[in-house]
Formats: sequence, C-alpha cells, structure tokens
Amino acid sequence: MNDSALPIIDLSLLDGGPESAAKFRDDLLCATHDVGFFYLVGHGVDEALMDDLLAASREFFALPEDEKLAVENVNSPQFRGYTRVGGELTEGKTDWREQIDVGPERPLIDVGYGVADYWRLEGPNLWPDAVPQLRSLVNEWNDKLSAVSLRLLRAWAQSLGAPEDSFDHAFADKPFPVMKIVRYPGESNLEPKQGVGAHRDGGVLTLLMVEPGKGGLQVDYNGEWVDVPPMPGAFVVNIGEMLELATQGYLKATLHRVISPLIGDDRISIPFFFNPALDTVMPQLALPPALAAEARGVSLDPTNSPILETYGDNALRYRMRAHPNVAQIHHDDLIQAPRGAI
Repeated sequence: MNDSALPIIDLSLLDGGPESAAKFRDDLLCATHDVGFFYLVGHGVDEALMDDLLAASREFFALPEDEKLAVENVNSPQFRGYTRVGGELTEGKTDWREQIDVGPERPLIDVGYGVADYWRLEGPNLWPDAVPQLRSLVNEWNDKLSAVSLRLLRAWAQSLGAPEDSFDHAFADKPFPVMKIVRYPGESNLEPKQGVGAHRDGGVLTLLMVEPGKGGLQVDYNGEWVDVPPMPGAFVVNIGEMLELATQGYLKATLHRVISPLIGDDRISIPFFFNPALDTVMPQLALPPALAAEARGVSLDPTNSPILETYGDNALRYRMRAHPNVAQIHHDDLIQAPRGAI
C-alpha cells in the first residue's frame, strides 16, 4: 500500500485455474489482514449498470425537496427511505450528507413477547414515484453484488483454512444486504467538514462504488489518514466487525471516514453492505496455528459498544443510534426499556 492507493485484487483470477485462484486467495488474505481495504477489479458487474444507477441517483437527489421528503425515513419503522442532510449521526456528530436507505423487501413481522426486537427491521422499502427506474436498478444491483460478495466470502473461508461453504448457512437463505445511495453536498472550505465520521462498518462486508473523479474517502493506515481515490470500474471493498469477530481479529475491520467535498462540488457514493440473516450468530472459524498466532482479537474503540454475537442485535443498535428521530417515533418502547444493548 502506498500513500494514495489500496491493494488491487482481480476477482477474475478465481476463474483462471488452480494456481490463479490460489494467488487470488493469497492476495485477498494479505490485503484484509494488513489493511482491511482493497480495490476489486474483474468483478463482472457491467459498467453500464454502474452508470445507470449513478444517473438514477443523481435524478433522485435533483428532485424538489417535498418529493424527496415524501419517502423520508421518519415514515419507516425499518429506517428505510430518504434522510435529509444532517439526519444521521456518527459518534454522536452530524454527518453532512443526504441519502436513501434500501434493504430487503420482505413482509412485516409481528413484534411482541418472545420475538427478537431486531425482526422490526424486516419490511418494505420506500420508493420515489418520480424515479421509477430506481427500484429495478437497485434490485439488479443487489443481485449482482450479493453474488460477488458470496464469492469473496467463500474465497476467504478457503484462504483461512476452512471449508469453502463455511459462511453459506449464514447467507444462503435470508441474508440482510443493505445499501445506501448517498450524496455529499460541498461544505468544506479551508476547514474540512465531516461527511461521515470515523467508524468501522458493523456488518460483514462492504462494496463501495463512488462517482468517478470524486474523492473524500480516507482510511486509517498505521495511525494516518490515507486518501482513497475512486478507480474507474472498481469497487472499494472493506470488511466489517462481524468478519473480524469470526476470525478472532485476523482479518481487520479498519477505521475510515469521508470528508465533505469543497463548496461548489458534491459527490455520489453507493455503499452495499452484505450481511447475514438477522438471527445469525456469525460462525467462528478455527484458524490454522500459523494464522491463529497472528490473530489480534477484535478491535477496541472507546467510542463503540462491544460487538454482539447475533447480527440483528448489532444492526438494530446501529440504526437506533444513527437515527434517533426514527427510533423515537417508531421504537420508543426500546428506548424506554432498560436495555444495555441499545
């Protein structure tokens, strides 16, 4: 890794025969043990789809304010839909961005005694009528990136000395992928402003697409913030805390942040978070002795709460902290209850 780029890994190597696939797994393991971030090329996702999704995203954010607010997340107990600028927090501080959150389209689950609180996150999305193509593009995006993510997880399992299907049970039936379509308006001048505050992703795996030519993402590398410029046609990939937990810290969930663009500019960013079913207890891999000796344990950060074993508990906690206004409207009973996990 140098001062301006991450490792570059080519997913198409998996299709090039045993030696080529072994090289991919070695590169993947090295990048995510040492850095936790990398560029992914050769992924097979059509650039036309990438362009169309970016164009539809631009079209949504150009809508009049009242049309965006018609799908505002305050109308969604599942924290889906539009979040206006300043409507999300990281580490208790305001993120300078607007966005639309999308999750799996599933029936509502009746909550009550004996039903885990995290099942409240299952439900419908809120779609803008004025950009009808957004729904089909997002659905196709979800299918394509879920397939890429599953290939990566299987490669990680093998590279860590585990069976290829070690993660399949957690993701095969009802995974809980979530994506954000984010616009960062230009607010930085001489003093950079927070687009997204420093954090580690709380799920398993993130694939990020950024508008070409639009920087702002920074990764903590050996205590210094390193710029991660977008690479045309590539995804920026990083692991989350649940995968770090599954490998006893051998794989690294890395701190990162986004700096707001300069005044007069803006930036579209589309992160896709590949996560297991809400009721999944992430499998703990038994590492070979040589790898286990280099496992660092789970990252400690005084601003974060301990990682909970069940993914849904983490997901609900993160949503309630990031969107306290939505939590107050729809989940006040959880706020009032004496729950240390929320």
